[in-house]
Amino acid sequence: MSQLETPEVNLYYTIRGSGPILLILQGGTGNAEGSEALADQLAGQFTVVTYDRRGLSRSTPVRAEGHEIAIHANDAARLLAALSPAPAFVFGSSMGALIGLELAAEHSTLVRLLIAHEPPVYRLLEGAEQDEALRTHTELLETFRRDGLPAAMKLMIARSGVDFNDREPEVAMPLVPPVDPKSAAQRVADLQHFLTWDAPAVARYQPNIAALKSARSKIVPAIGSSSPSTFPYRSTGRLSGILERKPAEFPGGHTGYVLRPKASAAKLDELLPREG
Repeated sequence: MSQLETPEVNLYYTIRGSGPILLILQGGTGNAEGSEALADQLAGQFTVVTYDRRGLSRSTPVRAEGHEIAIHANDAARLLAALSPAPAFVFGSSMGALIGLELAAEHSTLVRLLIAHEPPVYRLLEGAEQDEALRTHTELLETFRRDGLPAAMKLMIARSGVDFNDREPEVAMPLVPPVDPKSAAQRVADLQHFLTWDAPAVARYQPNIAALKSARSKIVPAIGSSSPSTFPYRSTGRLSGILERKPAEFPGGHTGYVLRPKASAAKLDELLPREG
């Protein structure tokens, strides 16, 4: 457990394992522990890095708050540059995949290969499909402001197509409140932060398509096997078309890396080369 101090934020991060660096960019309110089960599975083959995104848990702002996807990508770039001069593997899911796309597009020398799992890059959609995606996202934010956190979380889970029963036997049911009151309070604070600041940034994100095309050899779009009706899945299909790369299929749905870490780790091990 370490901290990277920058002028804007102190980033809390963890490192485990050995081998080439693999940075995991969690979605939603995932902090350094959000992908712990996946990281543990991969630590035998990679040096796995996870961190608390700025504003979450232990990554506290120093001077200025910033919540655009580009700012989060800058944070990830600072972390990678501090850890090694060599380019790193990156796995990002959901919002983490958006950060990964921005990282690959604008800091491409730091990225060896990015697996972008279901990035909700809604502004790649066209016409009525884009309008519907942005409208449903706005409804989520309005539900949070009007009805509070529980109602918003229920809606977000339903629209993401998450099936908590589709999980590996040893994986505990997510979203169960921690027994420790301090941990429970932190989880609530992280959820509120995400819906107040990060979720609106997701809807605003407009990728640099020319830069993504230039980095296409370093980007593998990925979809979940059980989430074809969701907007993140459909956005990934559009991204695949732009990059002219067939998407890799991961087990489970939008949160498969959390609910099915063993199978997800096996898929990552298949996709990430380690020779050379």
